[in-house]
Amino acid sequence: MASDKLSGKNTLTLQDTPKTDTADEGVIGESLLQKLEPKDKQELLERLNEFILQTYKIEKEFKDYKALYEWVIEILPQAIWVINGNGSFFYKNTLAEGLKPLFSEAKKLDFDGEVKAEGRTYLFQNNSIQNKQIITATDITAQKRQERLASMGQVSAHLAHEIRNPIGSISLLASTLLKRVDSTSKPIVFEIQKALWRVERIIAATLLFSKDIQIHKKPYALNALCEELEEAIERYTYSKVIDFKFDFSAQEAWFDWDLMGIVLQNFIYNAIDAIEDSEVSQGQIVIKAFVMGDKIVFSISDNGKAIENKALLFEPFETTKLKGNGLGLALSLQIVQAHNGSIELLDTAEKTFKIELANT
Repeated sequence: MASDKLSGKNTLTLQDTPKTDTADEGVIGESLLQKLEPKDKQELLERLNEFILQTYKIEKEFKDYKALYEWVIEILPQAIWVINGNGSFFYKNTLAEGLKPLFSEAKKLDFDGEVKAEGRTYLFQNNSIQNKQIITATDITAQKRQERLASMGQVSAHLAHEIRNPIGSISLLASTLLKRVDSTSKPIVFEIQKALWRVERIIAATLLFSKDIQIHKKPYALNALCEELEEAIERYTYSKVIDFKFDFSAQEAWFDWDLMGIVLQNFIYNAIDAIEDSEVSQGQIVIKAFVMGDKIVFSISDNGKAIENKALLFEPFETTKLKGNGLGLALSLQIVQAHNGSIELLDTAEKTFKIELANT
């Protein structure tokens, strides 16, 4: 076969035709070519050239389609195994390669059901096509998490409603008692009120978490938050000496006062608990707030116990503390995201959380 320098295509010449001693073997032999007229020979060669070019074209298209097919399978959010009738693997995508241990576990279920591994849940399904078995594994961890949270949220909301009424009655009785006891008994009543306030706060957070967050922004001076946060700290019970430092700008910013008050209280209380659980003799908590460009920035730093598991920071109903129900940071994240903001744990010597909100 020779190369056509003008067209860049492969062409067939007489020298390229296979030679054979017989003309009845299904090929174009020399004896047959000799019987053809020059015009017929030229037409035959042109047809052969066209056939070869079409063959190359079809081969290229096949390779392109195969590459596209494999690319589509690779980007699917599923692990895929294709198994031959004899049990050998016909094809596996990259996700399937990474789930080899699960494959054996799923085989016990005939590849039909849920398999858990390393904190994740996979749904296995299988189908048969043209003597091949197609097995897929879909990561349904997020779906299962949403189902679990929905169920826990419903139960928690129901309990919160049931607890709210008796807590309200106890709170009213404590206020009445405070007016009647002598000065030596008042500290005891104050502690009762603090405990009740803590329960009421948990109830409010639970009910708020179980429904969509609706924010109502208005302009406020950031330093106006200091007084409310100081009052919230006075209501909280802790035993160690803690130095609170507020560095709030007088700049005006747009946010939901009540909801952001909950967020900052949650972070301050977490900082207090971290100091209580640590070995430091004296704690320090620094809270800052300022406007930078089109962002409202808050930061809360403390010298208390380090975060044990960062992956569980904002996971609802997950906590390593003796106090709380694991909703504080999860609710805070919802509120901040409703403000088109974000929360970040900074990589600094002291534990520091940075909260940014859109100032619009």
